[in-house]
Amino acid sequence: QVQLVESGGGPVQPGGSLRLSCAASGIGFSIYTMGWYRQAPGKERELVASVTISFSTFYLDSVNGRFTISRDNAENTVYLQMNSLKPEDTAVYYCNAKHPYDTRQNYWGQGTHVTVSS
Repeated sequence: QVQLVESGGGPVQPGGSLRLSCAASGIGFSIYTMGWYRQAPGKERELVASVTISFSTFYLDSVNGRFTISRDNAENTVYLQMNSLKPEDTAVYYCNAKHPYDTRQNYWGQGTHVTVSS
């Protein structure tokens, strides 16, 4: 059974930092592209950052330079370090695991809330 369990969300003031974690089980973690998506109220889900099996990274323009994605294949965990948070970063953040070749193997976590407000 595949499980992606996110943690680390919560309330934070503008300019603050949070570190999200996603612990994966039930998959061959090291071969999956891991990503963080977010969905704000009334908006579509968007890809925030991703890291491939070769550790290549992608960032949404609006978070580039503020967020850092990393993965620990020994711990089957992917992280999202979020600095200089802004109110517009408020959303539910979802962890995603995507098989590089089999599109059926696309898994989601349950989401963790991030609220940036003074």
